[in-house]
Amino acid sequence: MLYLLVYPLTRTVLISLQDFQLRQLILGDARFVGLRNYGTLLTDDRFWQVVRRTFLFMAVNVTLIMVLATLVALLIERLGRLGRIAVLSSLVLTWAMPVIAATTVFQWLFHSEFGIVNWALGRLGFTSFDRYPWFAHGPAAFTILVLLIVWQSVPFAAITLYSALVTVPAELYESARIDGASARRIFRAVTFPMIRPIFMLVFSLEVIWTFKAFVQIWVMTNGGPGDATTILPVYAVQTALSSQRYDLGSAASIVTVLMLAAVLVLYFRQMLRQEDEAL
Repeated sequence: MLYLLVYPLTRTVLISLQDFQLRQLILGDARFVGLRNYGTLLTDDRFWQVVRRTFLFMAVNVTLIMVLATLVALLIERLGRLGRIAVLSSLVLTWAMPVIAATTVFQWLFHSEFGIVNWALGRLGFTSFDRYPWFAHGPAAFTILVLLIVWQSVPFAAITLYSALVTVPAELYESARIDGASARRIFRAVTFPMIRPIFMLVFSLEVIWTFKAFVQIWVMTNGGPGDATTILPVYAVQTALSSQRYDLGSAASIVTVLMLAAVLVLYFRQMLRQEDEAL
């Protein structure tokens, strides 16, 4: 654990405090520059554009994931045995698909010339999508990445939430129905309070996973077109590898970790405050 987690983090912090470029990587004569790299990073307009895009990307993905996962979990709970097995099996197979393989399939689906999406839209009468270059337009590429990450993330969230739903005592539902509560009221007053701890856990994990999404973006668009799909992890790698500024790339990685920690702390404080007020 020390070698796999603590050492890389410590090394990243150390590099972010040094003048560490290609020469220093080869010769090993990096000198300490304090917080200069962080100052350079925080005064870069492109960096703040990437930060805003990262939070937008995270908010859109996490909202869609949690809503869809909750609906799927509720659906599974109401299905019969065979239907439940079929849906759970489909979710597990989707979840098990390697990230690179799933990303490649989405690239094929939205290929401008041979993609089935353009073919299907053309057959439906949307002739403007004939040979439409999805990955050459920023909003289109951003939307495809959101679809990919939501598709990959919903299975885990849905299965976890379903496992929480089956722990809710049936007597609570029966009492609520006897009192005349609607399905929406039952979910709000009975189901959600019972599964809140698991919901918080899943929400936190999805925030972490979407905030640091890298592989899908790097394989599909490399952060392009332009900077349309560049978020903080991609920005850090671009800065470190393309510009050979390993010090700035490390600083961007540390800032990403700090921002993610701040988001989670604020979220947990808000949730705990609501629970205290409910008590």
